[in-house]
Formats: sequence, C-alpha cells, structure tokens
Amino acid sequence: MLLNRSLIDQHNESALKTHQLKLAGLQNELPHTEGIISLLSAFQVAIPSWALGTGGTRFGRFSGGGEPRNLEEKMEDVALLHQLNRSSGAISLHIPWDIPENPKHIRALANQYDLRFDAVNSNTFQDQPGQNYSYKFGSLQHVDKTVRQQAIDHNIEVIKHGIELGSESLTVWLSDGSCFPGQLNFRKAFQRTLESLQEIYGALPDNWKMFVEYKAFEPNFYSMTVGDWGQSLLFANKLGPKAFTLVDLGHHLPNANIEQIVSLLLMEGKLAGFHFNDSKYGDDDLTVGSINPYQLFLIFNELVEGMNARGMNHAKDLGWMIDASHNVKDPLEDLLQSVEAIQLAYAQALIVDTPALQKAQENNDVVRCQEILQAAYRTDLRPLVAEARMRAGGALQPLQLFREQELRQQLIKARGEKAIATGL
Repeated sequence: MLLNRSLIDQHNESALKTHQLKLAGLQNELPHTEGIISLLSAFQVAIPSWALGTGGTRFGRFSGGGEPRNLEEKMEDVALLHQLNRSSGAISLHIPWDIPENPKHIRALANQYDLRFDAVNSNTFQDQPGQNYSYKFGSLQHVDKTVRQQAIDHNIEVIKHGIELGSESLTVWLSDGSCFPGQLNFRKAFQRTLESLQEIYGALPDNWKMFVEYKAFEPNFYSMTVGDWGQSLLFANKLGPKAFTLVDLGHHLPNANIEQIVSLLLMEGKLAGFHFNDSKYGDDDLTVGSINPYQLFLIFNELVEGMNARGMNHAKDLGWMIDASHNVKDPLEDLLQSVEAIQLAYAQALIVDTPALQKAQENNDVVRCQEILQAAYRTDLRPLVAEARMRAGGALQPLQLFREQELRQQLIKARGEKAIATGL
C-alpha cells in the first residue's frame, strides 16, 4: 500500500512556511548546509524484514494487526517507509523466514518499489520444521560434524538466495556458546567455528563481504563463541579481506565504549557496518536514539572523522541497518522514528568542527573538546534532515503524515486484525 503522491505534496505544502523559517535560521548560522543536505539525501538505512511485525519477549507477543504476511507485503511496507522518508531504500532478508519463491518476481517488485536488497542473514539459532539436526548445543561450533555441516550448508544456501536478489553481503550471527562452566572447550569451539566459517567464506562471490556479528550474552549466559568485537575481529582477520566485524549497538555489556570500538575497527579497515538500536540494560532492541542519543552522536562523530580520514563514501562503504524488536509500538512508526534519529545524529556529526577539535586535542584542552562536541549535539538540525527528505520527494513530517492518513488502520483493513508477520 503506497500513498498517492498528492497527499505527500499537500502535507508538505501545509507545513512549508514554518519549515522554511526554521531552515533559514540554520542556513544563516551554519556554513555548508547544502553539502550537508546532499550527504543526508544520499544516506540510506536498510530495514530488516523481521522488524516489520510486532516483536516480543520470551514471555509474550502482542500483535498490532495488519502485519505483513509474506515477503511481498514486507517489501510493500518498506516501500511505504521509503516513500515517506526517502531514506529507507533497502531491505535486509532473514533466511529461511523470507525465502523468495520466485526471485525474478521479487527483484522486479523491488525495482518497482525503488528498493535494493541489503545483507542477507542466516539463521542457525533456531531449529526449523523438517530440520535433521538440532542447534540446541550450537551450530558452527557443534561437536558433531554433521550438525556443523548442516549449518554450513544453510549459510551457503543463503548466499545463493542473495545472489539471485542482487545482495552483496552475508551476515552471520551465532547464538553458539555455553550456559555453564565446563560445558564447552573454548579453544576447540573457536577452532571448529573458524573451520566452518572458512567453508562459508570460500563460497562467497568475489564482490561479496561476510559480516561476523558478535554478542556479549544471550541466549547463552556463561560464554558466547563470538562474544565481543575482539573475537569477531580475530575471526575476520583469519578469514581474509572479504570478512568484517558487524557492530550491533545492543550487543555490548552496559557502559561499553562503543564509539572507541567503532573508531579502532574503522582504523583497521575491518568495520562492516551497523545494526542500529538502543538499550538501557543489554540487548533491549529499543528504538534508535530513545535511550542514549548522545552516544549515537558520539559514534557518528567517530565514523565521520574516520571515514573522511580514509576517503570513504559515507553512504556506500559501510552497511547501515536497523535491528529492533517492537512489542508496544507500531513497528512502522518505530522505524520512522529510528531512521530519523540516525539521520539526525549523522547530521550533527557533519557539523562538528573537526580541525578545531583536533587542535584542542593536541593542546590537551579538555574543556574546549567537550564544548565543540556538545555545541554540535545541541544544535537542532531537524530542519536540515526534513529539507533533505523533502527534496528527495518525501514528507516533511513522516510520522505525522502516517497518523494523519491512518495508514495502520488501512493496513488492518487490507490484511486483517489478526495478520501476523512471518518469521516471528
């Protein structure tokens, strides 16, 4: 379900005068606003297919109705988001939840919706119907070679699906680990996992990348075989130049300095990209920027400085994706909020006076360093983000328009009150 173009135009026209006044103030205050708008317009954040339905916890799931019942409807929802914000032009699929039965049709639909396929994601953290061997005690680390081979074969199958759709990267996240001391030989588990990843790596096309994701805890609570960025980097270095470390903002212990991790991975040329979310305690999968927006800005500050130092393309050289689970919010509203938060943090990082900051750092002027960063963070750049969105054909206020047009109610009417997203 897509909006009639005239509804976006009417929405923008009604808000244009107020928007222009706010924008003019920023244009008078800041240099290079046109360059910032151009960078914002090019910046796209991939939407994961699993975030389009209501998420849940181990205790329950509360469906909101009108959820996408198949891959085509998931693509339709991403197309609607992209129509509203013009910054959600990619979808990331999870296999086997979203196996394309007719890849040619799915690619044609993506072209129709102006979407591309981001990284494809394998799933060895669940047992699927008809599966021969269980992943209860691990997948790529399993003591049984037949279980490991099943997981390897699945990842290679995911690569084949990705090739059919035009994706160019595979994300591997492992729930492998142990719950109790003595359950696992850490060294052997690492070696078995490496050997398994090497087989998968060997199946990658020349232009593909492998993203090795890490997580500090859950579902295993004593050890995780890829438990932190150091272990992920170790795997990536051993695998080769097509392997990189993927950073999920929620996959860290509380108070971890994620911006420092990002800076060092970028320096080493081993940063794959991001799964954006937010958290208060652990892997909470909350709306991006809802808990600690300053940390998000600090991460983007390191990203912008590091990418510029390496001459990287901000929009294309790293993977940008949301990974969240929505239990009490409308998933589409949550995703609109998350993309806005990412764009805002990126914009704020773009106005940091980097030469002045580096000079203050060299002079050990701690107060000046803090002032430079916080001056950028405290500048309200929402008008710049909105201007970039409008110039690209989107809505000045996407969330407001979503509610004005009662789009969730329309989805419920079309799909049903009890429609539940596949794969969840």
